[in-house]
Amino acid sequence: MTPVFSHGDLRLYLLSLLDEGPRHGYDIIQALSDRTGGTYTPSAGTIYPRLAKLEEEGLVTKSVDGRKTVYAITDAGRAEVSARAADLEGIEADLADSVRLIADEVRSSVREAMKSLRADLAATAGQQREQSTRHTAREDDPRARSREQLHIADAAINEFRARVRSDLRSHVARGGELAASVVDDLVKALDEAGRNVTRALRG
Repeated sequence: MTPVFSHGDLRLYLLSLLDEGPRHGYDIIQALSDRTGGTYTPSAGTIYPRLAKLEEEGLVTKSVDGRKTVYAITDAGRAEVSARAADLEGIEADLADSVRLIADEVRSSVREAMKSLRADLAATAGQQREQSTRHTAREDDPRARSREQLHIADAAINEFRARVRSDLRSHVARGGELAASVVDDLVKALDEAGRNVTRALRG
C-alpha cells in the first residue's frame, strides 16, 4: 500500500502537531489517524522512538501527568517548524495525495472483492441449479433412481460386513470364545435376509 509519510517527514509532522499544543502519546497517534481520515494509524512502536529522538535533540520535552507522559515542543522545536514551513506545506500536500491514493486502493480492493464474491455466488448458484437438474432427472428416470438405491444398498452391506467382522475379530483377539451356535445364527440370519431381498425383487 502507498506509504503515507516519506522518509523523515513524520519527524517534522510530529513537531508540527506538538507546535499546536502539548499532547500525550495516544493523542498524537489519534491525531495522525484523524488527519489521514483513518488511513494511517501508527503503532506506539513507531511514534515513541521518534519522540524520544526529538527529546534527545532538545526539540521536545516530556513530563508525567498521572499515568500519561505528555510531550511539549521546545523553543528550538518551534524554531525548526518555523524554519521549515515550506517543507511542512509540501508534507501536507503529499499527505493529501497519499490519503487519496490509499483511498483509491481501498476502493479498488473492495471492488475486486465484490467482483470475486459475485463470481463465487454465481458459481454456487450454477452448481445448485446443476444439482437440482440432476436430482430432477433422477426422479424422472427409474433406472437412475435404481442405481442410486443400489449404491445405498452396497454401502449398507459393506458397513454391516465391516462392523460384524470387526466385532468377531476383536472378540477372538481378546480371548473370547466364538461358539458355533453364534456363527450358525449369523449364517441363518444372512440367509433369511437374502431370501427376503430376493422375494421383494421378484415382487
